[in-house]
Amino acid sequence: MSSYTLGLYEKAMPKNLLPAEKLAAAREAGYDFMELSIDETGEKLARLDWTDAEIRSLRRISEDTGMPIVSMCLSGHRRFPLGDPDKAIRERSLEIIEKAILLAARLGIRIIQIAGYDVYYKTGNEITRAYFAENLARSVEMAAVQAVMLAFETMGTPFINTVEKAICWVNKINSPYLTVYPDLGNITCAADGDESRVRSDLESGCGHLAAMHLKETKPGTFREVPYGDGHVNFAKGIQTAWNLGVRMYTAEFWWTGDRPADSTQWKSLLLRNGKLLRGYFQHLRL
Repeated sequence: MSSYTLGLYEKAMPKNLLPAEKLAAAREAGYDFMELSIDETGEKLARLDWTDAEIRSLRRISEDTGMPIVSMCLSGHRRFPLGDPDKAIRERSLEIIEKAILLAARLGIRIIQIAGYDVYYKTGNEITRAYFAENLARSVEMAAVQAVMLAFETMGTPFINTVEKAICWVNKINSPYLTVYPDLGNITCAADGDESRVRSDLESGCGHLAAMHLKETKPGTFREVPYGDGHVNFAKGIQTAWNLGVRMYTAEFWWTGDRPADSTQWKSLLLRNGKLLRGYFQHLRL
């Protein structure tokens, strides 16, 4: 057994690929698992209504390719947030989390990364925070029934852009089914690139860090920054997370826009980025 696992975010591959093709490509590129995306688009939200046959088929494909789906990135709450002042939207947000938990249980997904904000497209206030607190508690109760862990992503918005802020909510809910799944790139931005602040922020989550997203960022830019073009110190971030007990990591990058799915280009990107990230673990002798 390896001392750690390195997964691949689904959006690192062309979106028009079939699940079987994505799982096979992730395995071929040397990753240990794939992280399923349920974002705010109608196409991805429709996955929450997969039929029994579709779920069984995906499980079979996962088994046949030897590529498990261990985690889910649930960003659909960007469009339907838990703290929205509109009751209909809040009801939809709870429907989304309930269906996501049930889907995770069916697929063997153990961690659902949830978005750390009360609202996204609107301005937050005391009311949205109160709704968020109420519906977060309800979400964790649902997750506990299925023994599926919810874990906050540290975001690029001030509401929960640090581990320290996420831990305040974890302590408030006080459940083993709510933890933190920090994004190293986002907390580096929140720390203005200060490596000591990144370290202390991660340390504030000691005992509550489920996994880590390895994403590159630069000041003011939170996505689609190629590895090496930003300000994230991956070696120090990984070492700190390792010292805190984190053993599950996910490579978060994108095959962006409508570029054609040229197998040479995107498969080379998977290989190159996987090799780069594993190089940090090798250098640190982890």
